[in-house]
Amino acid sequence: MPSFHTKTIEQILDPVAQQVSVLVVLHEASEDGSAMPDLSGQISAVNAAVQNLVKVGRDTTNSSKDAVLKQDMPPALVKVEAASNGLLEASVMLRDDPYSMPGRKTLIDGARGILGGTAQLLLVFDQAEVRKILRRCQGVLDYICVAEVIEVMGDLVTFVKNLTPGMTGMANMVSARAKELTFQVHRELLEKHLDSVKNTVPLLVSAIKITVTTISQGGQGLAEAKENRNYVIRKMSYDIREIMRVLQLTTYDEDDWAMDDLTVLKKAQDNITNQMARATEWLTDPNAAPGGIGESALRQILADAKKVADRVNEPYAGRIKQAVEDLTELTDKLADLRANGQGNTPEALQLSHAINAKLNALQKLVDDAVQDAVKNGTGKPANTLTGKMDQAQAWLANPSVNDKGVGKKAIEGLVAEGRRVAQNLSGPEKRELEQLCNDVDSLYRQLDALIRKGQGNSPEAQAIRQQLAKKLQQLQQKIEKALANQVVDSFMDPTGPLAQLDRAAKSPADAPNRQQTYESKAHIFLKHSKQMTDTAHAVAEAGSCPDKKIVGELNATANEVAEMTPQVVNAGKILLMLPENAAATENFDILSGQYRSKVEILTGLVDEATDPLEFIKASEESIKKDSEGVANAIRQKNPQNIIVGGGNIARKANRIVTVANKEADNSEDPEFVNNVQDATRQLGKSTTDTVVAAKAISMNPADGTAQNNWFKSNGQLLKDIERVKRPLIVIIPREQQTPPPVDTPIASPEQANYEQV
Repeated sequence: MPSFHTKTIEQILDPVAQQVSVLVVLHEASEDGSAMPDLSGQISAVNAAVQNLVKVGRDTTNSSKDAVLKQDMPPALVKVEAASNGLLEASVMLRDDPYSMPGRKTLIDGARGILGGTAQLLLVFDQAEVRKILRRCQGVLDYICVAEVIEVMGDLVTFVKNLTPGMTGMANMVSARAKELTFQVHRELLEKHLDSVKNTVPLLVSAIKITVTTISQGGQGLAEAKENRNYVIRKMSYDIREIMRVLQLTTYDEDDWAMDDLTVLKKAQDNITNQMARATEWLTDPNAAPGGIGESALRQILADAKKVADRVNEPYAGRIKQAVEDLTELTDKLADLRANGQGNTPEALQLSHAINAKLNALQKLVDDAVQDAVKNGTGKPANTLTGKMDQAQAWLANPSVNDKGVGKKAIEGLVAEGRRVAQNLSGPEKRELEQLCNDVDSLYRQLDALIRKGQGNSPEAQAIRQQLAKKLQQLQQKIEKALANQVVDSFMDPTGPLAQLDRAAKSPADAPNRQQTYESKAHIFLKHSKQMTDTAHAVAEAGSCPDKKIVGELNATANEVAEMTPQVVNAGKILLMLPENAAATENFDILSGQYRSKVEILTGLVDEATDPLEFIKASEESIKKDSEGVANAIRQKNPQNIIVGGGNIARKANRIVTVANKEADNSEDPEFVNNVQDATRQLGKSTTDTVVAAKAISMNPADGTAQNNWFKSNGQLLKDIERVKRPLIVIIPREQQTPPPVDTPIASPEQANYEQV
């Protein structure tokens, strides 16, 4: 991970850090009694560079209108100048006496002081640059709210004319800042939200235009138009606020989610220690402006302390959280007083003193909490389903070991995950999962009661532990299978209902039952969209994906799709009311296009978070059920069910092809890639053959040749799915294998006693 958050700071400070390292090495090498070499030449060069830096800093301070920079820059300049003077003093001392211990200490202190002072100086300047971008963002954020009062086309033209330069300037500044950042995750977040803002601008203009149009045409559809417009304003405002938030970040613990708790705790503890001096300087200076590096350091300490509280044991967790809440409230009050020029009032001085005392107490509390965690461990269950299972099984293997309740919490978490997943199921599958959760919960409570009685190693307890271990394995398998089945069903045809809604919204004005048809399609669309987002959240929360980034994007994208869904329906209603209106058509097309793009992204994220082999297995089982349904429809001569079932088979098979090919794209094994691609090509061909045969039967249910063609092509399709699965299967040693279930093949016409007509 980079040491500094911008490339400019990194480029300036890296050489300084290297020179400091050289001095430290020379100092350590001379501790054996050797004389220090003459460093006057190098130190003179460093001093000249520092003087130039100080001059630039003073010139910047004098010409700047930024009050915070004018407040924070002088102390940084004094610090770096003092350190440079210390270096010069050390060079004189060591030149006179190469063995001088005070000279060596002054040398090292001066070198480190230059590094720290230069870093502080650059950070002050960098934050001033960030504030320029923030002011531009805030200007755009304030101006887009004007959209809420636009009711005539002339005002819209003026709005767009005024918005364009501000939006362009903001985009250029944010884009340039993103390129300057060294933390990849910050760059990606800025680029993501900036792209979202850019993509939302046409939607904002369209939403305002349709609002103006509905007003001018008597108000029909006005409620839906205003809801569309307000949604777009909320969305754009959120993205701009996120840009502003990310712009102010200078550190990022990218691996917190994957790292063990102790590593995260120690990193947070070190961060707090490193920020204390700056925070204290800000608190003890009544003239310090709010919003500077001192206040930022204090806010960062509180954020790191909260991170500690989330991972340590009680009673430390509760005490730290309460201290953070108290300090946040007091700091807000002090910042407000200083912003109003009241930093020297008795109230402000008393506040700063109280905050300083509480801050020192918080640091001591954090240190004690981390020490306790190192000694006794933490009581936090894992983030993933697999991690919780490992913790639960470890506790069951030896419940007498004090694991801070991790094993118990993991079991409770597994039961909770299972019940959450069951909420989205139906029929026997729902009942089976709920019963399994109840069984695990009951056995866990029985075991816990025995342990509390001191009978944790009794024969009864051992028997319960064995039962519970097996039930937990069944629960994990059932959850994973249920999630895979949900993904198969929910994402079989991600944008199909949208296409039906589109056709209904754009139906001719004289088409019969237009309103009823649209309402029916809108109901299907809303239900399907909710099913997709619910499944996506379930995969994120109860799945086994260990990648924090994917899980976060999955939840965020699912939320975006959920928020966008009713707006697509509203846009369709407006178009239904104004079928000949170009603005209504444009508004619906833009919204539905963005919805389609988001759903495609959501589908890709769900696929990434779902085990590909489990997905293909679940798809295969679902296709077999659909195949049985088509076979029954053939026997019953029901062309409608033949078409529906055949279409579902094709969509699921195509999804298998997509998921498998994605695995091949991500692989560097040429043999694996070739095997998968060959299998998916063949599956694509047999899918087409199956669809053609199903259409032929639907047109003439009595056509025996078409029936034979369908059974033949469907059988080949199932074989091809097996062929796609084969490269993805991890080879398991024979002694660990369990006999696979016997597959029941789809009966041919003769085997099914089908009576041809």
